[in-house]
Amino acid sequence: MNHQQPTQDLQAYLAGSWSVERTLLDRASGTHGTFTGVVRYSLKPGGGLDYREDGTMHWPTHSGPAFREYVLLPGATPESMDVFFPDGRPFHAMSFTEQGNQDTHWCDPDDYRVKYVYAGPDAFSFRWDVHGPAKDLLLESRMTRIDAGRQP
Repeated sequence: MNHQQPTQDLQAYLAGSWSVERTLLDRASGTHGTFTGVVRYSLKPGGGLDYREDGTMHWPTHSGPAFREYVLLPGATPESMDVFFPDGRPFHAMSFTEQGNQDTHWCDPDDYRVKYVYAGPDAFSFRWDVHGPAKDLLLESRMTRIDAGRQP
């Protein structure tokens, strides 16, 4: 169990570039895959962050470049941010606090559950557990700050 204090200003914590390593498991078929790449959290004018993930996916039926984008806006408290799809649809809330580090997203017909874990000033992880008639997936991501500890 991690007893470190999570960040009090999530936007400031996330801003910058992170390496990401993700394992993918399709529990229905037993298929395993990976994604490795870089996530950039860029400050938006007026507040919030643009999220851009670029990397390489390795999956038996598809391997090659992959990316995703989200928009993070300030949440109800400085320790949280609300995550949106690029078209403005709400996705989920992100936080490392004990009260807020888990959330859900309904993507008909499947239920997505996320849990964030703070691992220190330069690392965190999150896990998506997806259940439903269309998908039965476990996606686990480990994030490490790029150039951690270096002064600009």
